[in-house]
Amino acid sequence: MKQELVSVLAGNAFAVSDAQGDMEVDPRAPVGLISFDTRFLSRWVLTVDGQRLHALSRDDMTYFETRFFLVPGSASHYVDAEVSVIRHRSIDDSFNERITVLNHSAGPADLVVRMDIGSDFADTAEIRHPAPRETTVRASSADGVLRLCYRRESFHRETVVSTTAPGEVDDRGITYRITVPARGQWITDLHVGMNILGEAGRDLRSSLESHRRQVRHDMRVDLRGWRERAPQLVAERTALRPVYEGALADLAALRYAPLAYTGRVPIGGLPWAMTIYGRDALVTCLQTLAFTPELTPPTLRLLAQDQGSRLDDEHEEEPGKILGEIRYGESAAFGDLPTAISYAAADTTPLFVILLDEYERWSGDADLVRELRDPAREALDWLDEYGDAAGDGYLRYQSRSPRGGPVNQAWKNSPDAIVHRDGRVPGPSRATCELQGYAYDAKVRGARLAREFWDDPVLADRLDRQAAALKERFNRDFWLPEREYYALALERDGTPVETLTSNIGHLLWSGIVTEDRSAAVAGHLLGPQMFSGWGVRTLAGGQLPYNPVGAHVGAVWPSDNSVIAAGLRRYHHDDEAARIADGLLAAAELLDGPMPEAIAGYSRTVTRYPVQLPMAGRPQAWSSGALLMLLGTLLGLRPCGENLLVDPVLPEGFGRIELLDVPGRWGRSDAYGRDRATTGGRRPRMR
Repeated sequence: MKQELVSVLAGNAFAVSDAQGDMEVDPRAPVGLISFDTRFLSRWVLTVDGQRLHALSRDDMTYFETRFFLVPGSASHYVDAEVSVIRHRSIDDSFNERITVLNHSAGPADLVVRMDIGSDFADTAEIRHPAPRETTVRASSADGVLRLCYRRESFHRETVVSTTAPGEVDDRGITYRITVPARGQWITDLHVGMNILGEAGRDLRSSLESHRRQVRHDMRVDLRGWRERAPQLVAERTALRPVYEGALADLAALRYAPLAYTGRVPIGGLPWAMTIYGRDALVTCLQTLAFTPELTPPTLRLLAQDQGSRLDDEHEEEPGKILGEIRYGESAAFGDLPTAISYAAADTTPLFVILLDEYERWSGDADLVRELRDPAREALDWLDEYGDAAGDGYLRYQSRSPRGGPVNQAWKNSPDAIVHRDGRVPGPSRATCELQGYAYDAKVRGARLAREFWDDPVLADRLDRQAAALKERFNRDFWLPEREYYALALERDGTPVETLTSNIGHLLWSGIVTEDRSAAVAGHLLGPQMFSGWGVRTLAGGQLPYNPVGAHVGAVWPSDNSVIAAGLRRYHHDDEAARIADGLLAAAELLDGPMPEAIAGYSRTVTRYPVQLPMAGRPQAWSSGALLMLLGTLLGLRPCGENLLVDPVLPEGFGRIELLDVPGRWGRSDAYGRDRATTGGRRPRMR
């Protein structure tokens, strides 16, 4: 049976253990204490009198705090155990664990409590099969400190474990020889510091010091403020409230303070994507503008700060290009992998412009638009100068890294994601359809920004003309009249990849689809080959590459579906949008905990329960953001000047929902909606 894994996280760090709270190297999962792409604890095992502990129950208090209730010995002795143990674990800028040993007998108990401690300082890029590293260990019983160190030239990491109760500290852990009085208890607090040291022993996180003091002050206060700033949800559908609150908590957990940057931005998610991904961050911000708009300004500023400024094939950097990924581990620091900063993403650059414009529409923050004028213009220039690699007017990607970068550089970035219906692999320099939609939308929005905020009507007119030409050209070259949907991609010679995929839903979101073709696109998206009942599959059944458990060739992604549903509403296919939202929200209600990155594409009539995929991380920022975006889509939330428009279309049986204090340029507004059964089939009145 698969061992249950338990995690606590707080943006910059996370800890994954077994159900007893122990951490041991497991090649199947990133078990341990990890921060900035380095594992600081690979062994953290508690014993009492040499016996491992067994779990009675667990209290997951918040995303950064949990308690394990344990007893020593085998299951047959649970009933009459005379000793029990509580492990209270929390994480902020450090890892903290309080161990409480309870003596339930009428006499004193002499016990040997031992915490085995070790660190392999593995890089997350190799965590499944970590390479051996030479570490130094300094143990001091007098100070109650165990210091584990690893150094490779200027790359220096330290794990510092301290204890409040006196114990025997050795190279492999801490031993406590204790006497617990009758009906009494014994407590020690263990503190694990994770030091990221540069030259002269300087902590590279010094730029985060003010943020660290704030977090350490009280993370509960921070979480409470986060929730209070978000809209409040009232719903007749009682299971919807915990889904909403859980999504907000997951997003709070996945706020990250990068090195040399003071703001907090959304990271990808647990376990493999606990770092900055340009795509994930931009999409998450777009999903959450009506709920947590505070994520957007620091995200845009960070991406502008790290925008490409030169030609660098190793990292696939180009002037104006928005980054794909930042890593801080050893392999990135020494160039073992080109991920210290990687620009291997074709969609981040247009999405940057789209988010900047959409944020202004919601917030009215013209100052930020003017502040980021140059980065936005450079991003728009990149679309024409570097994005159009073939000179045919289409945004394309092809890895330039001499070590071989990602084959696919859009959101479906697995090697098998872009494929012909019969399984053939397209040639390089691929122009996927959704990229053209993003480029079109970025030009339309860039024209508005140039005209209204940058005082540049010449640029605005040029972008408008380019957008119109792109839309006309795209609808000529990508449309497959015999199939009545858009090609997944064009090869370099113009050969269409005729596979039916969820990418066509992104075209609706971007507005590049002509009105007369939107119904056909919607029909395919909600047809039996694509719609599983839980959501739209990444690739339709009936085609050779289809695999319901394949990440990008048949699984259902909440982030993908949130964009599709919003696109359907843009073209007034309201019932179709409501079906998608209903399916995904039902899946979220059934799942215990965060919404995973993807679920299997099995039909809902077959499974009756959303099937999770082993590779799918949870929580994931853009999966949690998807749930919020789906709620906003059902309510039809849309900024219009200084007002919030509300145009609800709720599925039958959804009941009444209220979203109170929606933030925006209007201050705070409320949104209400009822399902059509409640309103007798009439559209509820807009508020």
